[in-house]
Amino acid sequence: VGPSDASPDEGVVEDLPLIDEKAVQQLTEGLISHYLPDLQRSKSALQELTQNQVVLLETLEQEISKFKECNSILDINALFSEAKHYHNKLVNIRNEMMMLHEKTSKLKVSGIN
Repeated sequence: VGPSDASPDEGVVEDLPLIDEKAVQQLTEGLISHYLPDLQRSKSALQELTQNQVVLLETLEQEISKFKECNSILDINALFSEAKHYHNKLVNIRNEMMMLHEKTSKLKVSGIN
């Protein structure tokens, strides 16, 4: 067995220094205490933003429904305008018919005499 037959991982475990669990715990707590307040503030800001978005969406839905109501009112107004136009046409036709009736009645009376 030559030097090239040795495993590349051989002896690695012995080369690693002993890990102090207390040091790891302290480093972990230090890292968490450093970043946790910023993360909590970010979480709070995101929650507030989400709540504001919900309020904004509800407000937009209300405004959209108001616009829909306005459009339906405009449709109703257009329908009433059209009905008024056709009513006027009917009144004119009725007046014309009455005038024609009077003329034909006069013609009949004058034709008899």
